[in-house]
Amino acid sequence: MGGDQETVLKEIRAALERETRINLHRYPIRLSFSADDLVLEGETENIAAKKLALELAGAEVSTARIVDRLRVAPAERMGDAEIRDHVCKVLIQEPALDTYTIRARRKDKMEILRQSAVEPAGDIRVEVEDGVVILNGHVPSLSHKRLAGVLAWWVPGSRDVINGLEEVPPEEDNDDEVTDAVRLVLEKDPFVDADRIRVSARNYTVTLEGLVQNQEIKEMAEFDAWYVFGVDNVANQLVVER
Repeated sequence: MGGDQETVLKEIRAALERETRINLHRYPIRLSFSADDLVLEGETENIAAKKLALELAGAEVSTARIVDRLRVAPAERMGDAEIRDHVCKVLIQEPALDTYTIRARRKDKMEILRQSAVEPAGDIRVEVEDGVVILNGHVPSLSHKRLAGVLAWWVPGSRDVINGLEEVPPEEDNDDEVTDAVRLVLEKDPFVDADRIRVSARNYTVTLEGLVQNQEIKEMAEFDAWYVFGVDNVANQLVVER
């Protein structure tokens, strides 16, 4: 490894150590270069730690491609088939996706679990590999793409979600789109009182303000925002009621 790459790795490790939301001692992250690509591997405590690690690494190597092999420690260990079935179930049960075709890969075959009778409609294909949920297909809006991704993240066994859904026709992404998606996700979360939370976004950093019942709900709302595709950071300014 060249001296410059070794220096970059040391700087990234130092940045990860300084970030209090990343616990490297309990959840170590392995850093390496493969040719000119920076590779991050390991299991993080939660979605915030994963995304923060990627952001900190990207800040140090703006010209290198980052290979993301970080996985989130699941709330419950599940096999791939169980995760896949849970993800398909929540997608089928979600009212906002009720006109979509839902498919799942079982072994080497993509099976149709629900065929849409509406045109144009969304078409979501679900695969799971080593706890990683892979979503492909097309949906009519960025909000639906983001909602599908969060629903997959909410399955307890999910270790990562690769959201390859395409919006048809294409939409221009911006902070307003992110804000709307986070609001939608908070409204879908049965544990969170979304009416008491104000959401804003600037340069893909989401800010949450308002009152919540306890610390657990405060963290749930923050993780909901982190799960949204495209969110780079979350400023959690929620206040726990006395």
